[in-house]
Amino acid sequence: MSIRARYRAFRARLRADSQKGSAAIEFAFIAPIFFTLLLGIFESAIMYFSQAALQSGVSSVGRLVRTGQTACYSGSGASCKAITEDQLKTQICNVAGALLPNCLTKLVLDMETSPSGFGSVTVPPPVSTNADPSKQTFIAPDKFDLGSSCSVVVVRAYYQWPVVTPVMSWFLVNLAGGNHLMTGATAFRNEPYAAGAVC
Repeated sequence: MSIRARYRAFRARLRADSQKGSAAIEFAFIAPIFFTLLLGIFESAIMYFSQAALQSGVSSVGRLVRTGQTACYSGSGASCKAITEDQLKTQICNVAGALLPNCLTKLVLDMETSPSGFGSVTVPPPVSTNADPSKQTFIAPDKFDLGSSCSVVVVRAYYQWPVVTPVMSWFLVNLAGGNHLMTGATAFRNEPYAAGAVC
């Protein structure tokens, strides 16, 4: 075989192999974007289910308060004790389950009451006012009032979720420090559970 024939065979082989490996190179360019979006979708889904679990926990606690079960949560008769804030948090975290990591330490509970009706309830905003959501800070409310029979009660629970997806944080972060503030809330009028109470 002549040198010219060998050269032609070599060129033909190069042409045949020229497309091999191009898919791997193209995927190497696309992979970081693809996996970042995939991680963002997973985190968004987990955050959505966690938000729903938090709301479910707040609703179940609201039923306890509304029906007066929290007025005599432990003991009976003269030794009857009202539920504490930590016990209410435990109730919410039991419903939320493993979806909210470190639930008992990170959950913030706010309970506002009004004996005169829904129109007079004031609920302060939980975040500082800032045009840039990523610079807003959480203002932890400091009220825990179960109210009495026929009182209007607003229950709010807050949980700061740390956003881990790097690029998606622009969409998911609504607090300073790279966190997303989740909120569960319910408002109701307590039932006339006290003896002789009429609403």
